[in-house]
Amino acid sequence: MAEYRINDLAQESGVSVRNIRVYQDRGLLPPPIIRGRTGWYSDEHLVRLNLISRMLERGYTFATISELLQAAHHGMKVEHVLRASPKGGRFRNFKRAATITITELRKTLNASDRSIALSQKLGLLAKDGAHYAIRNPEVLEGAETLVKAGIDIDVLLDRWVRVQGDLEDVAKSFVSIITDKYFDENLPDLGEQGVSKMAELIGTVRPMAHEIVETTFRKALDQQISQAIGEASTYFDAALAASDAEHAGVAGDSDVTSQNGTTGGGPIVDQPKVFDNDVDTDTPTRAEHLD
Repeated sequence: MAEYRINDLAQESGVSVRNIRVYQDRGLLPPPIIRGRTGWYSDEHLVRLNLISRMLERGYTFATISELLQAAHHGMKVEHVLRASPKGGRFRNFKRAATITITELRKTLNASDRSIALSQKLGLLAKDGAHYAIRNPEVLEGAETLVKAGIDIDVLLDRWVRVQGDLEDVAKSFVSIITDKYFDENLPDLGEQGVSKMAELIGTVRPMAHEIVETTFRKALDQQISQAIGEASTYFDAALAASDAEHAGVAGDSDVTSQNGTTGGGPIVDQPKVFDNDVDTDTPTRAEHLD
């Protein structure tokens, strides 16, 4: 794969160095790979630049181009872009300026040197002089919400690293659908028609893989959320049961107290009861003695 310095890329694509930087600032062009102090661009950047140039010639705005490129990257269709409701947010506003200061990162995200470096490695941020270019404002906004809730941003970034590794294996498995079929000693003999067919199949696999992964992940995420809610309910049930047991104990003590006749200052002594049948009729009354 060919590699280009920015001046070489500008000459090859016919796009000025200044415009290349503008496209990067607006999120239309991925950042280069930095080795040493030099940024290296690939054929992917060249293809993206040619596409941007053709879209600009047809009158598309930067915002529209950005949406369409994002949609294509994620295997979405035009209707997905059109039906998505526009969202606004503080970090999305930063996207217009394309950069954020390190002071803002530390203030809003409690970002450490490690988290900033990891954010660059993951493509969330990109160093741009004394500032950082925002590559994914949606994730940055979500990270700020987590931090406000008391969750360390490193927790999110470490999960991202883990998912990235897992998804690389997933992506490899989908690509192997084609490579296992065509990549052997007969590949050079495919001819132009065979190569075109292979490229078409790869184009078919990409959106299909996106759909499968997205659908499967959505289902798995919903299941995990349901399980978490179920687990949370057990804590509430345990607390309610403990509260009921406590109230039942208090009520039991009251019943025992009532049965023992406890009231006021002390116990009530039962007085013996006299019934008519217990009266000795043979004992003379006072009147009988007087007679």
